[in-house]
Amino acid sequence: MLAALVSVKRIYAMFVSTLPAHLSLSARQAFVLAGQAWAIWAIAWLIMAFFSKATKRRETPAQRLQHVLPIMAGYFLIFRDDLGVPGLSRRIFPDNPALMLACVGVTILGLLFAVWARFALGSNWSGTVTIKANHQLIRRGPYRFIRHPIYTGMLAALLAAAITQQLASGLLGFAVVAFALYRKARREESFLSQEFGEAFAAHRRHTGMFLPRFS
Repeated sequence: MLAALVSVKRIYAMFVSTLPAHLSLSARQAFVLAGQAWAIWAIAWLIMAFFSKATKRRETPAQRLQHVLPIMAGYFLIFRDDLGVPGLSRRIFPDNPALMLACVGVTILGLLFAVWARFALGSNWSGTVTIKANHQLIRRGPYRFIRHPIYTGMLAALLAAAITQQLASGLLGFAVVAFALYRKARREESFLSQEFGEAFAAHRRHTGMFLPRFS
């Protein structure tokens, strides 16, 4: 465990050293910009929600709360930077201007990646775990390599935003959201497996859940 932490610190130090020193963006500015990017994305996401097929099968309200509540808690931990809770208010990321600029870039790119995946799904998309009427198993765009690319983009953007927040609470929030999305993805895959059988099993063998599979 200690060796792993040392390795992570070394990789982090090497990454920061490669960023251009002349780029300047404070952690506070980066945190605000990341929050604005998320707000714009959320509005666009809500608008796109109106363009989807009728639902054939849906998770129960109790099942939905199992991932909605942790996700809400995680977002709260990330985007509230002054909880005043001992331990959670500990600053764990440095106010490195170039790193903060990189995090804003990753936030925007992650959200754009999620939008690309959303367009690839088309009217098959839903905010809840559902099977739509005439549901299609999508294998185009990022779905050629990743089974849940929307979550991939969201998690990348959330981790970058948590770094701009700098606090332990942000990292905890990211971990909570990541676990909730993993559970949601598992439920989605159960639905898809029941609906598409061997077709989804084949798709699963050639793709990763959140990251591409290269084997």
